[in-house]
Amino acid sequence: MGKASRDKRDIYYRKAKEEGWRARSAFKLLQIDEEFNIFQGVKRVVDLCAAPGSWSQVLSRQLYLPAKYSAESKEEDLPLIVAIDLQPMAPIEGVIQVQGDITNARTAEVVIRHFDGCKADLVVCDGAPDVTGLHDMDEFVQSQLILAGLTIVTHILKEGGKFIAKIFRGKDTSLLYCQLKLFFPSVTFAKPKSSRNSSIEAFAVCENYSPPEGFNPRDLHRLLEKVGSPSGGSDLDCSSGWLEGPNKVYIPFLACGDLSGYDSDRSYPLPKEADGSSYRSLDPIQPPIAPPYKRAIELKKASAQSFNS
Repeated sequence: MGKASRDKRDIYYRKAKEEGWRARSAFKLLQIDEEFNIFQGVKRVVDLCAAPGSWSQVLSRQLYLPAKYSAESKEEDLPLIVAIDLQPMAPIEGVIQVQGDITNARTAEVVIRHFDGCKADLVVCDGAPDVTGLHDMDEFVQSQLILAGLTIVTHILKEGGKFIAKIFRGKDTSLLYCQLKLFFPSVTFAKPKSSRNSSIEAFAVCENYSPPEGFNPRDLHRLLEKVGSPSGGSDLDCSSGWLEGPNKVYIPFLACGDLSGYDSDRSYPLPKEADGSSYRSLDPIQPPIAPPYKRAIELKKASAQSFNS
């Protein structure tokens, strides 16, 4: 599919390039903020699974840059933004990059050191596995990624803080909702306007972090497993089967963003240039600097060259 074709079929892809975002996902975080005001009062924020950096760009533009250019701002008052990913990404102003594993306790220690011993006001995560097309499998793997994110959240998020994470909706969504409710009194599943209706993607907006009394982060998985059985018995598999029927859980679900705005599933004609000429498709703002598939491409090129020679 050529760039012009995708520019027609995906308005948010086109707008992202025009507005300088690294990926269309930037609009999703902006629309979540429009509805939930998640950036209010935030001074320390962590972006998990950050590459290629579109959510970190949003955090920089919405938090760091306005404070930096404010006449009353001081260096010590500037918001601190830490982006974590296994893959490196190109620099973003005001964003501290940590190349590490979100499931590793040492990564949490690095984050807290950057915050001078303090904890984060907000943690966001737009990470997702490579999808297979098998919805049950994709939903399960995504839920495990969220729980991995929750592992680091319990170490770095302050009480009263917020956690935003991508989810895949499916038959076990009730279980994930109940697990998140253990730590957040307010949990809402939101669907930004820029997220395609054809996608099972949504976002968990978790507010007012309040861990159970006496909670030890090392006991996280044992606590989460108890949600999967009505008696809390350790001999039962963690599942959402018992959350049906009389125990059915109704999850708050909200569409957010300007509902009269662009439709992410609709094709839009390309606009004319100012001089009346045809629209010129833009290149992506920042291609990956070290994609995991880089080695595969190199091997494929080498194979093609040896075949031709």
